[in-house]
Amino acid sequence: MFYWIMKNLVVGPILLSIFRPWVVGLEHVPKDGAVVLASNHLSFIDSIFLPLVVDRPVIFLAKSEYFTGKGLKGWATRVFFQAAGQLPIDRSGGKASEASLETGLRVLGEGHILGIYPEGTRSPDARLYRGRTGVARMVLEAGVPVIPVAMIGTERVMPIGTRLPKVRRIGLVFGEPLDFSRFEGLEGDRFVLRSVTDELVYDLRELSGQEYVDVYASSVKEQRATQSR
Repeated sequence: MFYWIMKNLVVGPILLSIFRPWVVGLEHVPKDGAVVLASNHLSFIDSIFLPLVVDRPVIFLAKSEYFTGKGLKGWATRVFFQAAGQLPIDRSGGKASEASLETGLRVLGEGHILGIYPEGTRSPDARLYRGRTGVARMVLEAGVPVIPVAMIGTERVMPIGTRLPKVRRIGLVFGEPLDFSRFEGLEGDRFVLRSVTDELVYDLRELSGQEYVDVYASSVKEQRATQSR
């Protein structure tokens, strides 16, 4: 109920009236049943606007740092993500990755919409980066369709490192559902996982018009951080 009130009566109407997002292809999102929304990731606000434009609740496996921030922004972020039903996860890898997978499968098993960023982290420069195969494994194990979603212009509204958003119009483009049932039972094959991931990212590139870079975004961020020391 708190989520519905925040989305439809309090926060949602304010944000939608200010940023006036345009939306294409929303009819591809099913009215019920489990489905994965796989989006490019340009800005922190991607996780805010994607759930706002979809009629059904969208559950993201959000990084745990979103729930531990300090100050007014930290409090506001924590309240919003909790109200939106977002689940904190540890992205440190290893057993944490397995726990994240199990959490995602539980969400899908309950018939919900799960939001995922195949790149694993925000793009450092608005380009589209290589996808992580965790999304493919989750889709194949759950046996659900995946809908590619392109966020347009969110990096200009709230670039990485900024605290307050700029008032600009953004867009969201929902592609047609992708069915990977032909790979049923092959979720343990790393070549299949890479193939599924690459097909999904290719669709994201077509929808978003982004330049594609065949390396992981996290690797680029780590390299830049090392060079800036």
